[in-house]
Amino acid sequence: MSVFTPLARPELESFLAPYGLGRLRDFQGIAAGSENTNFFISLEQGEYVLTLVERGPIQDLPFFIELLDVLHDANLPVPYALRTGDGSALRELAGKPALLQPRLPGKHIKEPNNQHCVQIGELLGHLHLATRERALERKTDRGLDWMLEEGANFLSHLNATQRALLQSALEEIERLKPRILALPRANLHADLFRDNVLFEGTHLTGLIDFYNACSGPMLYDLAIALNDWCSDEDGQIDGPRARAMLGAYAGLRPFTAGEAELWPTMLRVACVRFWLSRLIAAESFAGQDVLIHDPMEFQQRLVQRQQVHTPLPFAL
Repeated sequence: MSVFTPLARPELESFLAPYGLGRLRDFQGIAAGSENTNFFISLEQGEYVLTLVERGPIQDLPFFIELLDVLHDANLPVPYALRTGDGSALRELAGKPALLQPRLPGKHIKEPNNQHCVQIGELLGHLHLATRERALERKTDRGLDWMLEEGANFLSHLNATQRALLQSALEEIERLKPRILALPRANLHADLFRDNVLFEGTHLTGLIDFYNACSGPMLYDLAIALNDWCSDEDGQIDGPRARAMLGAYAGLRPFTAGEAELWPTMLRVACVRFWLSRLIAAESFAGQDVLIHDPMEFQQRLVQRQQVHTPLPFAL
């Protein structure tokens, strides 16, 4: 279970008391997290999620709180930091920064269909439109520079075939980096996988886990989402699902010619980011009781993205 910081009931009750949400009924660690510690919290007045932030500098947490407030005000189905009676949103528990948020309804989708992908496209479109005019600035700690540096360091850990695949991708990132950074920008979720979205049937009820959120090219956010939601088991893009997602997004924010040209590159960049982070996690947490996502999944997707046959629609 990915609970890096266990909690005892008395310390949790003391932490929760200032919110005025009633008596603690139950709490349970969430196994799905791979970076932070999360608990489901049941109180007399409702269901909540408590997050202890394990990774990243504490100075970034006000950014996450403000971004979620902006998105909540834009009527997007996101969690947001609850305040105590004295107005505090960011607190400390067990020596870690801690946030309490409402628990959103719904469950994760393992096998998305076209309608799920339409709603993901619309969700991303609304998220980007809500922040495009006044994006809250935060540089991701796993951006292009990180990929170039960590990728170069990791080449010696790979076999010849893997090394050639990664080297080619790093050379493409280095060559096109100025153009990528010049693409239209907004705030990004930057981790929009199936396990970060909640549905009730085909109705999208929640987008969670914003701890990779940043400012950056909107196309990158879309590439990350499409690589997960629209990939078959062998890593190939499912055309109908991809067109459903892209068409729904384009209906809210038309793509530019520059985005259309860099679309295949951005799909590969998104593969590199998660291939590397999973490789690093697999080495760092080897032998520990921590959820490790399979790095081979994104190695295979990077292989499949060498040729991209699903262009952006209606590029202007």
